[in-house]
Amino acid sequence: MKLLNEKCFATLMVGAFALAGLVFAPTALAKAKDDDTKDNDRIQNAGTVVQEILDIPDDVPQDLLDKARCVIVYPSVVKAAFIVGGSYGRGVMTCRTHKDYTGPWGAPTMMALEGGSVGLQIGGQATDFVILVMNNRGADSVLHSKVKLGGDASVAAGPKGRDASAESDVTLRAEMLSYSRARGVFAGISLEGSTVRPDNDANKRIYGKDITAEDIITESRLHAPESAHLLLARLQKASPHRKE
Repeated sequence: MKLLNEKCFATLMVGAFALAGLVFAPTALAKAKDDDTKDNDRIQNAGTVVQEILDIPDDVPQDLLDKARCVIVYPSVVKAAFIVGGSYGRGVMTCRTHKDYTGPWGAPTMMALEGGSVGLQIGGQATDFVILVMNNRGADSVLHSKVKLGGDASVAAGPKGRDASAESDVTLRAEMLSYSRARGVFAGISLEGSTVRPDNDANKRIYGKDITAEDIITESRLHAPESAHLLLARLQKASPHRKE
């Protein structure tokens, strides 16, 4: 009788685990699909941000964009998230291809922005951030690890206006130039104290395999997702070749 009860209990447990698998498997799949959708939406939104900023008269100076190795875009970051700490914005980075960043704009890598700057704590409205990476050292550092802006890499508020002078000491020394857009207002902003890093989990979802930010940027045969079409096309149109 005891043996029979044990067999019944074992059968019930197997059934319970099987039922749990049926319940949670679709949930896990749905979450993964939802994350994939969010990642592609983020890339598309980054393209929209770049298009809208480059279409206004008072945008990023042309000579700065022509000298940039990479462009990082964080669309719709909620500044209030930075006040509580631990929250972060997510975005994408695209770099010019070839060894010395001289080729056309290539497949994007997903990026994260983590708070720490007092300058970010200005209300709770959603803000777009754009960062130009101006030299090889800045590009190489952000591709390999978490980079603290103002510490590991120098950053400055970028000048704006197509004809604005880019020959100031600030822009010549900075490895990165940062901009913000909130409520339609586009301006340079300092992001000192914040950190940027590759978002490897999102990269895995986008490209379907474990792949580093460095590999994404350097693998010339890697195809960009369809969601990156607007981002890459608009940058290629605005600045097809890097200039010294």
